[in-house]
Amino acid sequence: MVSKGFHEPVEKPKRFYKEVTVEPEGAGFAVKLDGRTVRTPKGGKLVLPTRALADLVAGEWAAQAEVIELADMHATRLANTALEALPAAREATVQSVAQYAGSDLLCYFADQPAALADRQVERWEPVLARAEAEIAGAFVRASGIVHREQPTETLARVRALAGGLDDFRLTGLAFGAALFGSAILAIGLLRGWFSGEQAFELSRLDEAYQEEKWGVDAEAAERTAKLADEARLLERWFRALEAA
Repeated sequence: MVSKGFHEPVEKPKRFYKEVTVEPEGAGFAVKLDGRTVRTPKGGKLVLPTRALADLVAGEWAAQAEVIELADMHATRLANTALEALPAAREATVQSVAQYAGSDLLCYFADQPAALADRQVERWEPVLARAEAEIAGAFVRASGIVHREQPTETLARVRALAGGLDDFRLTGLAFGAALFGSAILAIGLLRGWFSGEQAFELSRLDEAYQEEKWGVDAEAAERTAKLADEARLLERWFRALEAA
């Protein structure tokens, strides 16, 4: 008798191909395995809008060893989302970005200790000022964790910004907002204000401060390293979309 909650381990697919290539297909560039275009989970073709983005996805497939580690193929996952999930969920995705802006990490400064609050002001205020200038909307700052409403006009401008993006950029923006807990940092990375690593560092000033005081837990450090990899990947995603 199988006990409740028991799950058979999921067997990872074995690598079944030798060569990974990128070739023009239609209006984009297809990732091919031994000459056959990769299929998305719903059966569509994995065709990307720029050669650089296709190369980024192809690099993940080429890097696989005996088994395919799908969980580590972040660019492939973003591509599948942009191609299959995003078109039917654009409004919900745009709204999710606006929701992150409505409670944006960068608007909540520590009330104590003073050293952390000073660090946040020093590092976050220039980003907030640039966001306000480029979005043409004000962000309300708060001290502590009590929620403060953001201006309706500002959130409307964030929605308009997100809604004006193509599916691939919007997918990246929504991913970044969730990764950083900040629509502002995601917008900044999209627009090239800073690198993915810098955006990630800005998103975890509090955690970094606590680590300086109390040390680093090995399990937490492993998780942080994985999230940092995702932030660096997101930078490559956005820059690849800009490439001709």
